[in-house]
Amino acid sequence: MDPFSFAPIAAVLDAAYAVVQGIASLLTPLAGSAAAALAVVAITLILRAVLIPVGAAQVRAEVARRRLAPRLQALQKRYRKNPQLLQQKTLELYREQKVSPMAGILPALAQLPVLSIVYALFIRTRIDGHANDLLGEHLFGTPLGTSLVHLISTGGGVAGCILFAALLLVIGAVAWLNRRTALSLAQPAEGTAASIAKAMSWMPFVTVIIAAFVPLAATLYLTTTTVWTFAERALLRRRYGMTGAASGPIRARRADATARVARTEPDAGWGER
Repeated sequence: MDPFSFAPIAAVLDAAYAVVQGIASLLTPLAGSAAAALAVVAITLILRAVLIPVGAAQVRAEVARRRLAPRLQALQKRYRKNPQLLQQKTLELYREQKVSPMAGILPALAQLPVLSIVYALFIRTRIDGHANDLLGEHLFGTPLGTSLVHLISTGGGVAGCILFAALLLVIGAVAWLNRRTALSLAQPAEGTAASIAKAMSWMPFVTVIIAAFVPLAATLYLTTTTVWTFAERALLRRRYGMTGAASGPIRARRADATARVARTEPDAGWGER
């Protein structure tokens, strides 16, 4: 079943469509035929601005996880032979530090419905029973409803391919910066954990692949939201004192984590192990 055909969701989607069309109408005297494309960018920027508190909550949760990571690693090393006791000590640490193990997950889930509605505006040909006229508009002669793959397969215009290439280049550059940031902020790990972390660092590049298959309107959305999100996270991390993995306070906390656990935890006797 198509969730966007469900009456309440379809009504919300249609209302969002009306907002984008209204923005496009306001921009038409200044932007002409590019008004619809600029409206896509504008609604994305408005949405991301509204979701700044969600982004801040995610970064605070990230900071909390990094703050606890050295002590959690020390606990895992100390009680690795007693999973039940390890779970108990881990929960006690979370309670002591007043940090929820789910911190950051709920804010991420909360924004998904909003992002899904806006994204649907740029990929669906019909909305609440009527045509999505937004996808019929053009940017530099390229319809907002066409994709790079479609352009290439049909021998579409060179201008459209260049436009897509520029957008994909921007998304790719941000993906590279995101990967570099993820690696610099990664906690020390060995073996399988290190391999998984390294593999996951390539995930931002999936957006580049998606952007090549979706309509130009959706590619504009993905370009705008990835650039905004990267800049927002960089500013928030700096605001909350979160920098590279080897930097000041975090490095110091990691260095004395084992000693701190040794001071606060009794030795695990043979019965516990």
